[in-house]
Amino acid sequence: MFFTLLRSLHIFAGVMGLVSGTLAMIFRKGSPLHAKAGRVFVVSMLTMGLSAVYLAAVKHDNNNVGGGVLTLYLVATAWMTARRADGETSVFDWVALLIPLGTGATSWLHGIQMLRAGGREAPLYISMSFFMGTMMFLAAAGDLRMMLRGGVFGRQRVVRHLWRMCLGFFIATGSFFLGQGSKIFPGIFRQSGWVWIPAFLPLFLLVFWLIRVRFSNASKGVFLSRTGDVSAIRG
Repeated sequence: MFFTLLRSLHIFAGVMGLVSGTLAMIFRKGSPLHAKAGRVFVVSMLTMGLSAVYLAAVKHDNNNVGGGVLTLYLVATAWMTARRADGETSVFDWVALLIPLGTGATSWLHGIQMLRAGGREAPLYISMSFFMGTMMFLAAAGDLRMMLRGGVFGRQRVVRHLWRMCLGFFIATGSFFLGQGSKIFPGIFRQSGWVWIPAFLPLFLLVFWLIRVRFSNASKGVFLSRTGDVSAIRG
């Protein structure tokens, strides 16, 4: 009974995460609607991640355990970036650093093992192993750089918040449209390849927002409040 209830909670949280994440992408950054959608997204993703870790651990599914832990790390650090003031760090950051280091190394080793096995796995899975491993090493490097510098400031703080949220959202969309969730779609829809578009859309949005915020004036007029919201400066 408990397992069934937890699985239902996991599915519900996943759906809420997809809906709220999509709305957060659509609403103007800094608007009240964006902030509300963002809060629902954080709660949904943390709930989904925690339940995924437990459900996968019970089934001895190490890959999904790692995926759940990684989702928790990305969303939690993105949320804390928004909640903190400029130049603020804590012991939590040093502990959290172990997650991208561990998942990055595991992902790369898994990719190497698949290559040594003759590449019998689909090329996409091999490529994603190296891609996610690389992204985690970059996240670890960003964490270390932040702590050595005594925090992140201004535009870099917005960038850190956005890319971690987008990557966490990608894990959710990829799991739903290409993983177990894809079973709800008709076979003809899966075979047509249309599921790849919503699955990978967060990655394209990640690149778009990184370029826009990092190399333009898009971050002007926006600040991250200590309450965890991305808010617009008015007036």
